[in-house]
Amino acid sequence: MVTALVTGASSGLGAEYARQLADRGADLVLVGRDAAALDAVATQVRERGREAEVLVADLLDAEALAAVIARVVDAQHPVEILVDNAGFGMSLAFERNDVEAEVRHLRLHDEIPLRLMHAALGPMLERGHGRILNVASIAAFMPRSTYGAVKQWLVSFTRWANVTYGPRGVTVTAVCPGFVHTNFHERLGLQPGQEGIAGWMWLDAATVVRESLRDLARGRAVSVPSLRYKLIRRLLPLLPDRLVAGLGQRGR
Repeated sequence: MVTALVTGASSGLGAEYARQLADRGADLVLVGRDAAALDAVATQVRERGREAEVLVADLLDAEALAAVIARVVDAQHPVEILVDNAGFGMSLAFERNDVEAEVRHLRLHDEIPLRLMHAALGPMLERGHGRILNVASIAAFMPRSTYGAVKQWLVSFTRWANVTYGPRGVTVTAVCPGFVHTNFHERLGLQPGQEGIAGWMWLDAATVVRESLRDLARGRAVSVPSLRYKLIRRLLPLLPDRLVAGLGQRGR
């Protein structure tokens, strides 16, 4: 029996990972700040015949993070799959953003996955198997304020970790989607149509999760869902930074 722990599991990609992992036979540990939303996702998991634990936690709170780490390293109830999905967006106008909000943004996207990966790797390596999936972004391959920067770190570390720990049975995958229809943008105060993004650039959450779980099972270091974004990833390094940064001003 496999148990997967998903952070940011109350909505969006996190909730979709929970549902699809349950469909694949995994029990779930759901981590997030919204108890009611987590309970709703837990109900969906149980309707699929799987077990669901709910851990209400703000990962930026030291005590809450410690409780999640304790669950990750629990030898009696091992976590076989770790999905680092928690995150939030910021305005691209770095100079106008509150610096403490930027620090929280940096911590949640980089420090928290680092700590959770470090906790998970010990038990996984001891067992000789395990999978870690880090939710990054196509922004990791372009200059795009601090969001691109934090995701670039996550992708770079994931690639190294996969090479290092894959031969020992623990694979690490960074999924790098483009624009996805979730409530991520709504939390930034943006409504449909306000992004200025062409319709063909949007992906649905189910497709992103399905393709990334396939790449996770194959042990790939980087997963870029959809052919259109695979092509974009290859094209971006060929363009000058000024042009790419300008394109990156669209959307959030």
